[in-house]
Amino acid sequence: MNVRASDLCYNRGMKIKEVNVYFVRPRWGFVEIVADNGLTGWGEAVLEGHARAVLACVEEYRDYLIGKDPSRIEDIWSTIYRAGFYRGGGVLMSALSGIDQALWDIKGKAFDAPCYELMGGRCRDRMKVYSWIGGDRPGDTGRAAKEKKDAGFSAVKMNATEELQMIDTYDKVDAVLSRVQEIRDACGKYFGIAIDFHGRVHKPMAKVLAKKLEQFDPMFIEEPVLCEHMEDFKEIAAACNVPIATGERLFTRYDFKRLLNAGGVDIIQPDLSHAGGLTEVKKIGAMAEAYDVALAPHCPLGPIALAACLQVDATSYNAVIQEQSIGIHYNVGKTVLDYVTNKDDFKFTDGYVNLPRLPGLGVEVNKDLVLEENKTPHNWKNPVWHHADGSIAEW
Repeated sequence: MNVRASDLCYNRGMKIKEVNVYFVRPRWGFVEIVADNGLTGWGEAVLEGHARAVLACVEEYRDYLIGKDPSRIEDIWSTIYRAGFYRGGGVLMSALSGIDQALWDIKGKAFDAPCYELMGGRCRDRMKVYSWIGGDRPGDTGRAAKEKKDAGFSAVKMNATEELQMIDTYDKVDAVLSRVQEIRDACGKYFGIAIDFHGRVHKPMAKVLAKKLEQFDPMFIEEPVLCEHMEDFKEIAAACNVPIATGERLFTRYDFKRLLNAGGVDIIQPDLSHAGGLTEVKKIGAMAEAYDVALAPHCPLGPIALAACLQVDATSYNAVIQEQSIGIHYNVGKTVLDYVTNKDDFKFTDGYVNLPRLPGLGVEVNKDLVLEENKTPHNWKNPVWHHADGSIAEW
């Protein structure tokens, strides 16, 4: 018997009946959208350190959701983004991101297919991933990188440096070079090393560091300066022959339009939980492809965000590598796989992860644990650093 796709979903009048939010450790927020036919979609809506603000914003958006057809994702997205008059920014866009993920999860389940099958189908069979090493003040980087290499990874990322003044001493520069040298010595010439400046470095020292790191052939340097200074990327790029990555603190296609037009950036890193979810990041990635710029979604978050990233990676020609937070130093108390029941689907083999196989986003959420965690909501805040003179430092 032939079954029309429309019979499975929206022609039967599916409507949103519940929108629920949950705090889960170590620092995440989950969104659950329930349709009146029993289908449930999950999203990850959080801005690290501002989970309460984001989940409160999701609750504000309930008025745009209850009673609506969850399959009309573009319409719901555009309504939430445009009808509120004020738009963009970390809190509003992170709330919209989690909602968008949940809507895609429902739609995939309605059609019994992974989301990427509804987004044009996959253009790859698996996705390359990297692993974090070190912490905010990284040490013993050679040993840590060798452990990741032995586990099958072909690339790692590390924080480059502690706090740096706008003009700082060269002993701090030498310490960065020493840590990267340890990785090269331990893992060989062709092992991938991504070096995250984390926005802690200002232009004068960024140019120095980028030039001196060139000798190690890094995979990329990340956030050499903040995107507030995106006009400076071109100057930093001219100072070195190292690919530059950035974009985790940008939130819309319009932000990325300005970044791409400014030049100097080789890899964009939109976050699926900050930059509008699958709907917006797919558009951002396609826009970057037109500039011959690669896509490497930012994801130091939980399993729903990671699954969402992999859906976009699957359909984006210019997706090159995926961040993931299993084992990252931020995760204290709970970690990524604690919240999923289909753990094998997130197994890394030879530095790759297979594309999600289950319908929707491809993650089965352990709701019992989510409910338990939400009884004692976390209040994670990022560290506050100071320079030796007492002035505030970028973290």
